[in-house]
Amino acid sequence: MALAVVGALFAFESREDTAEQTAVSAAPPDPYTTARQADVQTLLDSWARALRSGDTAALAALFDRDAAPGFLDREVRRAQNLRNVPLADFGFDIGTEPETPVPPETVDALQASDVWMPPVYLRYAVTGPDAAPTRKPVALTLARRGETWLLVSDAPVGDRVTWRGPWDFGPLLAKSVPTGNGRTSVVLGHLDDADNVNALAAEVSTAVPAVTELWGTDWARSALVIATSSRDEFVELVGGSYSGSEIAAVSVSDIVRTPPVTGQRVVFSPTAAQRLDDVTRRAVLRHELTHIATRAVTVDGSPMWLLEGFADYSGYRGTGLSLGRIAPTLVAEVDAFGLPVALPSDADFAASATARLAYEQGWAVCAYVAAEFGEPALVALYRALARGPIDEAGVDRVLREVLGIGTADLVRGWSEWLQPQT
Repeated sequence: MALAVVGALFAFESREDTAEQTAVSAAPPDPYTTARQADVQTLLDSWARALRSGDTAALAALFDRDAAPGFLDREVRRAQNLRNVPLADFGFDIGTEPETPVPPETVDALQASDVWMPPVYLRYAVTGPDAAPTRKPVALTLARRGETWLLVSDAPVGDRVTWRGPWDFGPLLAKSVPTGNGRTSVVLGHLDDADNVNALAAEVSTAVPAVTELWGTDWARSALVIATSSRDEFVELVGGSYSGSEIAAVSVSDIVRTPPVTGQRVVFSPTAAQRLDDVTRRAVLRHELTHIATRAVTVDGSPMWLLEGFADYSGYRGTGLSLGRIAPTLVAEVDAFGLPVALPSDADFAASATARLAYEQGWAVCAYVAAEFGEPALVALYRALARGPIDEAGVDRVLREVLGIGTADLVRGWSEWLQPQT
């Protein structure tokens, strides 16, 4: 089975904190605004503390008498589900972008002395994988009764929505796994999926060192792997555009600004455990970990045949599997239409009719480069070509600089390498 079947898109930029630092008032805040922000931050700190400690009585005291139905119950369940998660940090922050205007009907319904919808972010980090916290949006409505601020709702506010984490989808099991050099990775899944969590944990212990052996040490060398239990959970963690039934896992991260890259996770779909065997589970995990390892030096728009082919090469590296086992669609294509005459295009990876073949071709090109020029040359080619959009002439130039051959010779050599194996 090829990785095109199990699906792997190289990067997803999470929707959080893209704007909260862009709008800062030119005038200093008035005393009321300053006091309101301080009082609400105290409420947010108490909310986070109650969730982390599982103190349901303290949690209930933070909710307004007119809080949205089900809001408190969800937070009680969240507190219970967080118990087994090894958190290095967990809190809520007020952002700096403009607040959402409160609809008059909301003010009228609450009959509070003040109602506020500030931009709020959940800030959290998992012990081991997260060198720095990631931030996710929370759509929050708050009410003040006398001098006390209380939680009313986390329903959507304007264009803001509340991000849901794994703890919002059921009780969790966390497995911390040593992955070399004193680093620890974590596999998160749900209690009713313990066999899958344990299988992924066993694989992570060797997968992280294997990726480091190929790529080098300039990455975190630890990972947070999440096994989702439902389509809703998977879509929440990776985004709606990655909800296809053939996708087994996706690597995600926050928008890359400066190292370290935050929010990096490998998220497995709820059907992955049933569809993957030992070999394909290993290949998919290493594929996605390779995207995580390379993310800091990868710019969106770089040639997909290299980005996905390199990750596939890393995934299948050392398995000893034949070309026919790794790339059956490519073998059938060669049998039917002859050897390839061009590298797969980015459009080939996007179209459902050609994606499987494109992934297998990308893997085969990288496997050829590693076999003919050596793995260090393949890594050097990735680092040189993964810098963003580049035209055909630019690709040809980089190939000549790194490998000493142009595109035409690469395709010719790749085809000759394929011929005896097909």
